[in-house]
Amino acid sequence: MSDPTTMSQGELGDAAVPELYRSGRAKRNRAKRNRIITYGISIVLVVAVISAGDWSTIQQKYFDLDEMRAAFPDIVTIGVRNTIVYTIGAFVGGVAIGVIMAFLKLTPLRPYRWFATTYIEIFRGLPALLTIFLVGYLTPTALGVQFPIVFGVDSAGIIALSLVAGAYLAETLRAGIEGVPKGQVEAARSLGMSQGATLKTIVMPQAFRLVIPPLTNELVLLLKDTSLLVVLGTTTTTVELTQFGRNSFNESFNGSVLILAGIMYLVITIPMTQLVAHLERRNKARR
Repeated sequence: MSDPTTMSQGELGDAAVPELYRSGRAKRNRAKRNRIITYGISIVLVVAVISAGDWSTIQQKYFDLDEMRAAFPDIVTIGVRNTIVYTIGAFVGGVAIGVIMAFLKLTPLRPYRWFATTYIEIFRGLPALLTIFLVGYLTPTALGVQFPIVFGVDSAGIIALSLVAGAYLAETLRAGIEGVPKGQVEAARSLGMSQGATLKTIVMPQAFRLVIPPLTNELVLLLKDTSLLVVLGTTTTTVELTQFGRNSFNESFNGSVLILAGIMYLVITIPMTQLVAHLERRNKARR
């Protein structure tokens, strides 16, 4: 009988293999058992919720097809239209502000950097709802100005959302600009290109290509943030999807149009989120 201390390394390895196999199989069985338990608990909870719900009342108050049909075509021509106009307008304004603040943040001049940093920190720190309220109500009172109607909507909402989006996009665009290899900038300058031409033809196209996924994601967030414009009023120039559903609820005390507004949001946002995922996958494959 051989001494365990004198067993060869090969013998020790052969003895360890069955133990490792049993250990891996035990882990797989335990993971499978945990999944089964989780699925079972989830099914029980779903059945309990379905059994406890008063579905006839829910259907009458929140899924009344007659109420939903009555909301057309106004929910599209007013709610969806205004939501899209607010989103696109705020996104364009946010990108413009973001580009300016990104360059100011990268400039060697300290006053410009301080200004950009202050702007970014303020509008990223303030709640978007408070910013909308300040722009929509405080600014006209303090300055005595009336915001014009742009493309059929109140421009106060576009300006407020642009200020918020610009603060977030400034950091995103700054990261994109810094992500462009410095060697390409130096090569362009060595070929005699001016700083402006270098930024226009070399830096910015690549920077925007790098940040396309987060830019698209910010567009989705802006679309949902338009629901905060409910504080601006209930006129046809300020009504977006959420306000449209709320107005209908206040008139009939039926939430079906609110549910329909939520479905409209999903119809718009789900393709956009899928686009974000596609762009991220394409960027990863390209890298």
